[in-house]
Amino acid sequence: MSFKGSFAGDDRLDRALSIGALARHSGATPPTIRYYEQIGLLRRPDRRDGGHRVYGEADLKRLTFIRRCRDFGFPIEQVRDLVSVIEDVDRSCTEVRDLARDQLASVRARMAELRELEASLGLLVADCEARCAGGPGPDCVILEDLAAPGRCCAG
Repeated sequence: MSFKGSFAGDDRLDRALSIGALARHSGATPPTIRYYEQIGLLRRPDRRDGGHRVYGEADLKRLTFIRRCRDFGFPIEQVRDLVSVIEDVDRSCTEVRDLARDQLASVRARMAELRELEASLGLLVADCEARCAGGPGPDCVILEDLAAPGRCCAG
């Protein structure tokens, strides 16, 4: 699937989708769709006589793209940058690669933090099992450690 030529195209007459149908097909929720409209990631849709939103295939494609970007953890501003690359033939693929590379570094950093947290929690649990498990709750070494000033992690 190529994004040459962007998400543009007046396909609203080809397939009219309600916000509920758009949500079902894209995996997003109606409040999320409204939010993306509000912040300008999705165009404001046409409305039927009763005021109901009407979306088309281009909207579904764009929303699916945005949702997938969010699934990969891209912040909204980076999603906005990725969408702008799709809409500008003069932009380079290396911009996309660089954004993905930055996101990968962010994910790796969070994973390292989570591994440290896992190790610290493991130490807390092991210390409790060795020193006080089964005793009075207020005497638990985990509670003592969590209340210690200046400590961010067990160990």
